[in-house]
Amino acid sequence: MAHTYTSLLYHIVFATKQRQPTMEEYWRAQLHQYLGGTVRGLGGVALEVGGVTDHVHLLVSLNQNHRIADFMRELKASTSKWVNQSGLTPARFEWQRGYGAFSVNQSLKETVRRYIQRQEEHHRKQLFEEEFIALLDAHQIEYDSKYVFD
Repeated sequence: MAHTYTSLLYHIVFATKQRQPTMEEYWRAQLHQYLGGTVRGLGGVALEVGGVTDHVHLLVSLNQNHRIADFMRELKASTSKWVNQSGLTPARFEWQRGYGAFSVNQSLKETVRRYIQRQEEHHRKQLFEEEFIALLDAHQIEYDSKYVFD
């Protein structure tokens, strides 16, 4: 085959350090825009970005040249640097060390997009920790609960 064809959609989730509610509503939309721009700058496509005070969700399309660990390291480093340089928080802003990256079938793209758009509503009923464990379970990812939120 002469060309490479891929469909690599990911639902990515990551939290602030110690899941502190530091992403205030008044600047969160700016952060979401910056996250989307950073994804584009890294060669991906941000289809949806959303979240609440302690974590973010992204629906992204990556290409065959992306390595998820490298992509995430660059995404988190760039965005935390931007928050700190922008002076949006009184204390140093940091992301939690890990992340979740879940593959998404094209047939579920709009479902995941709506899920991300409804984060504020969703988290009136469910804590982030419960949501993240549910995502791990839904994707049949094995984990040790002692280390999920270190």
